[in-house]
Amino acid sequence: MNIKQAITSRRSVKHYDPTHTMTDDEINELMEHAILSPTAFNIQHWRFVQVQDKDKRQQIEDASWGQKQVTESSLLLILCADLNAWEKQPERYCRNAPQEVQDFLLPAIEDYYTNHHQAQRDECMRSTSIAAMNIMLMAKGMGYDSCPMDGFDFDKVAKIINLPHDHIINMMITIGKKKIEARSRAGQLALSDVFLTDSF
Repeated sequence: MNIKQAITSRRSVKHYDPTHTMTDDEINELMEHAILSPTAFNIQHWRFVQVQDKDKRQQIEDASWGQKQVTESSLLLILCADLNAWEKQPERYCRNAPQEVQDFLLPAIEDYYTNHHQAQRDECMRSTSIAAMNIMLMAKGMGYDSCPMDGFDFDKVAKIINLPHDHIINMMITIGKKKIEARSRAGQLALSDVFLTDSF
C-alpha cells in the first residue's frame, strides 16, 4: 500500500476482532517506524505504553466509559511524553552530529525550554501527535486499522499505568483487525474552507 492509499483509506475503527493477536515482530516493526517521527531538537519526548495486562485493559475500558475498542483491539497504546526530556542528558539527542552542531544545539535547547513551561508542554503534544500519525499510517500499511482516542479519564489512566509526575498523556490509539466497517465520512469540509494563502 502506498502512502496515498494509506491516507485515503485510513479511518477511525471502533469495532475489532477480539480474537486476533498481533505478533511481537509486527508490534516491533510498527514501533520502530513510530520512533522515526520528527521532534524539535531531536529530543524524542514521546513514551509509548503498550497495555497487555487484561486487568489493566479492563480498568482502562472502565475509565473510557465502556468503549469496547480498548479491550477488543489487538494493541492498545497510550502515547505519553516526558515534559522534562529536554534536560535529561540532552547530549544524547545529538551525539552523532558534528561537534559544531552539538555546540549550537545544546545551549539552544537550554535557552528554549528553561522556565518555558508552556513551550515544554506544547512541544510534547506536537511530538506525540506527529508520532501518532506515523503509527496509524504504518498500521494501515501493515493491514491494520486504528483509532485515536481522547475519550477517557486522563487522571485515572495515568494512575493505572503509573505515569511519572513529569509526564503527560496525549492520547490513546487502538489497533487491530476491524470487525465492522467505519461509517462514511460524516461531513468533510471543502479544501477551500480550510486552506488559505498568506492570510485569513
